Amino acid sequence: MTHLTIKGLWKEYDGQVVLENVNLDIGDHEFVTVIGASGCGKTTFLRILLGVESPTRGRVLLDGLPLPTEPGPERGIVFQRYSLFPHLSVRDNLLLGLELRGAKRLGRLFGKRRRDALDKADRLLDAVGLYAARDRYPQQLSGGMQQRLSIAQSVICEPQVLLLDEPFGALDPGLTADMHELIVNLWNMNRMTIVMVTHDVKESFHLGTRLLVFDKPRIDAQVPDRYGATITFNIPLKGRREPPAGLGAAGAPRDTGGRETEVRS
Repeated sequence: MTHLTIKGLWKEYDGQVVLENVNLDIGDHEFVTVIGASGCGKTTFLRILLGVESPTRGRVLLDGLPLPTEPGPERGIVFQRYSLFPHLSVRDNLLLGLELRGAKRLGRLFGKRRRDALDKADRLLDAVGLYAARDRYPQQLSGGMQQRLSIAQSVICEPQVLLLDEPFGALDPGLTADMHELIVNLWNMNRMTIVMVTHDVKESFHLGTRLLVFDKPRIDAQVPDRYGATITFNIPLKGRREPPAGLGAAGAPRDTGGRETEVRS
């Protein structure tokens, strides 16, 4: 069971307030989509969850414990631009994560442990439709295949939380539909909690079990950087999938300090 809690989160850069008083509870196996205007702190929020940014104030808890202040195997990330190793084959791009986790000193597995890791990588490649391309290199793949590999690379170590930063923004509409099906299948297969930033409102409603809207509730025309963005709407989505266990019969999320609207699609 994964429980992510954000309490009184603020982020400032040299006097510029980016995020202010963000409060949120994310339950186990939720798919949370995040939308908002450009520059409202969505990616900053995701980077704080990843551990590459630290909050100015407030706390982020994973299963009741402070979130590590650097990236770890309990959190995976998929960016819009593919984060692949060009000198490694498709299979080796997946195998690397398992080897670095299983052999921290040498970074390489041997014997039965390596065979088990290869078997796990091959099963995931089959699940994402890349098994036939396992010996190719990233530059030999299409854009859609590279994004499939990036997603597989991020889930191979079975993270508790998967973070997605506009992962489908650079893909053609036809490929995007395939990616949606893939990410939902992996989400259900691994029972991960997903937080996805997107600019596509239709996509956010289509995929999410909950939609968060980031915006600035207060604006000072004289000092634009005085106030930051926070969660202004917290929308439980119903119809496509049942809400995760623990959210109540009506699917209402825990108190976040934002306004809640129930949507039936």
